[in-house]
Amino acid sequence: MIPNNVAIIGLGLVGGSIGLATRAMLPQVATTGWDANPDVRRRAAERGLVANVCETAEEAVRDADLVILCVPVGAMGEAAAAIAAAVPSGAIVSDVGSSKRSVGDAIAKALPGATVIPAHPVAGTEKSGPDAGFAELFRHRWCIVTPPADAPAEAVAAVSDFWEGLGAKIEIMDPAHHDVVLAVTSHIPHLIAYTIVGTASDLEDVTRGEVIKYSAGGFRDFTRIAASDPTMWRDVFLTNRDAVLEVLGRFTEDLTALQRAIRNGDGDTLFELFERTRAIRRSIIEEGQDDARPDFGRSDH
Repeated sequence: MIPNNVAIIGLGLVGGSIGLATRAMLPQVATTGWDANPDVRRRAAERGLVANVCETAEEAVRDADLVILCVPVGAMGEAAAAIAAAVPSGAIVSDVGSSKRSVGDAIAKALPGATVIPAHPVAGTEKSGPDAGFAELFRHRWCIVTPPADAPAEAVAAVSDFWEGLGAKIEIMDPAHHDVVLAVTSHIPHLIAYTIVGTASDLEDVTRGEVIKYSAGGFRDFTRIAASDPTMWRDVFLTNRDAVLEVLGRFTEDLTALQRAIRNGDGDTLFELFERTRAIRRSIIEEGQDDARPDFGRSDH
């Protein structure tokens, strides 16, 4: 059953997109919203991100069946604590963070006795803020729901049904497993992007102007990722520290092996790796997770 009243705390890219997608695809659902930044609240009202932009978080959640926390993962516990006195006893509290074990624990600690069903829509762009949201953000994308072991089945179904109503595909996953999977598919790639762009900026033999002027497609893609919200990604790495360090250790070992192959002129090792990774790319396209057109369908004109 899809909730009747949804409160969105945090009206940036994801929160705003939830509001717009709800209006477009679930018009029967009433939406309220709040953001700590008064300028964001003003812009959210101008764009109509939710039906009612409230002046306090407590007002936003007072009549909610489902509360979705759309703040940086490091602020989830604080955001949950701020609404603790106003959340209706029967409401479900969820979130959109990309670290699930620590976030679920933080929300549950701030809201003892509440029904907490964490979730993570695997969708986004490098842009942020109330002007970045759009209704189609979640369409045909995965939303991973990570309920605690004792979660009521009807609450899990309600969160899943809501996200399906916004066009997402649903996967139910253990929180710890989610964190390892996302460390591989999202967190480490972002860390690499931040690092390579930072390295290029720091190179003494290559000017910053040359880096910008002669950027090939691969580097441009790194810069797009590296333009993501710094507060959000700082918190992601700190809250998913264990999984990130585990995967980063494995990546470092693989990178060292690749470095050795290049030094030794071991073309067979390089070719085998590149052939294997090429197959992964084909699988991603076949799953509909990216565009097979040349240059990812991007136009340079």
